[in-house]
Amino acid sequence: QVQLVESGGGLVQAGGSLKLSCAASGGTFSKSAMGWFRQAPGKEREFVAGISWFGSRTYYADFVNGRFTISRDNAKNTLYLQMNNLKPEDTAVYYCAAAPGAIGSYDFYKAPGNYGYWGQGTQVTVSS
Repeated sequence: QVQLVESGGGLVQAGGSLKLSCAASGGTFSKSAMGWFRQAPGKEREFVAGISWFGSRTYYADFVNGRFTISRDNAKNTLYLQMNNLKPEDTAVYYCAAAPGAIGSYDFYKAPGNYGYWGQGTQVTVSS
């Protein structure tokens, strides 16, 4: 059983930065495809970024446009999302997700149904 715990959310002004972390336990983190998703009030959960087992491949939603960077530290069982130049429309609850043993391309990473484990989420609020 995989447990995921996100942290690092908060309130930031437009143009600011935040770094989210997702601590994983109870599974084989280094052999899990990992992703970040977000959900704003009244909207569906949407893909933000994904990363392969050893970080050699990363995938991003179009709206990221070079502002976010996904990374992982397998020695620390931790996933990260560095977010720069934040905009008010980035306001949402951010979730990390794990797909143990999975290998795929962009279409795999962007689909929430491909992930078997989810964290509880961390709120990111960007003020204008």
